[in-house]
Amino acid sequence: MNDRPHPRKPAAFKLDDPRVVLMEDDDSTALPARGQVRITPEPDPAALPVPLDAPARVPRKRFRWATLFWTALGGLVTLGLGLGIANLVSDLFSRSMSLGYLGLVFAVAAVVALVAIIARETRSLLRLETIEALHARANAVLASDDRAESDAIVRDLLKIAHDNPHLARARMALADHGRDIIDGADMVRLAERELMAPLDQEARRLISSAAQRVSIVTAVSPNAVIDVLFVSAAALRLIRQLARLYGGRPGTLGMIRLVRHAVAHLAVTGGMAASDSLIQQVLGHGLAAKLSARLGEGLLNGLLTARLGLAAVEVTRPLPFAALPRPALSDLAKDLLKRTGGDDTTS
Repeated sequence: MNDRPHPRKPAAFKLDDPRVVLMEDDDSTALPARGQVRITPEPDPAALPVPLDAPARVPRKRFRWATLFWTALGGLVTLGLGLGIANLVSDLFSRSMSLGYLGLVFAVAAVVALVAIIARETRSLLRLETIEALHARANAVLASDDRAESDAIVRDLLKIAHDNPHLARARMALADHGRDIIDGADMVRLAERELMAPLDQEARRLISSAAQRVSIVTAVSPNAVIDVLFVSAAALRLIRQLARLYGGRPGTLGMIRLVRHAVAHLAVTGGMAASDSLIQQVLGHGLAAKLSARLGEGLLNGLLTARLGLAAVEVTRPLPFAALPRPALSDLAKDLLKRTGGDDTTS
């Protein structure tokens, strides 16, 4: 014998029907009266409790002996230089008053220049940290849709873009249309479309020009050492240009930090392997017979320079790619192939 109840056929009821009774969850176990229709409302998803993730454990900060070593060594070197300069000035005074004053002037000028260099490097590092923090904050706003935080991000972006005269129209458009945006994520996307679009076009031009120069010079260069030096200088120049384009003003320490971040991003995204496979695919489609070995090597160096430029864009751009398309290596490769093919035809 089957104990399962017979399924009830679907039927339609009016809400003002006296037989329709709205039930609570606690009363659902009571037996309904004959001819009575019970309706149990479903729980509102917005009223359900939100599951909270377990708080992540903050790793304990360990004492770094390497930091202590380099700090102590730097302090000893600074004290040694200061003591040496003081002894030198004292010896100059013992020989002649004019030599002593001349040495003192040189020492004061060196100290002032050193303070100015330290201040400039510190300011550039702080500016780069601000841009990196803006990138992280924008990613967070795209996920959380926080309107107040998006306004703060736009204000910081406008401060960075204030010195760029090419973004005057974009700043005015962002100020006019920003009041009509309700969602925080849409505000970040609007700021990206208005402020980053002209900068992205200029960045693509800079990367294409640098890749073309590298490909041409390495194709005609007779020495591998010259190739390495020129490619390294072109890569550093390209990274500095991209950083200045997006609002950063890197000094020496800032350039070291940007190069480290760009190379790390390149290693994470597999840029070298992608460029290698791309050039092999291009050369495998009938171009190997048209290009010489040196021209193919120059083309490969140009593609690697372009990939490094794309990685530098990722680490120097204050906003992530959300509303605008991310520049692809294939597009730059097409431009490079067209220019290289045109140069090869004319030669």
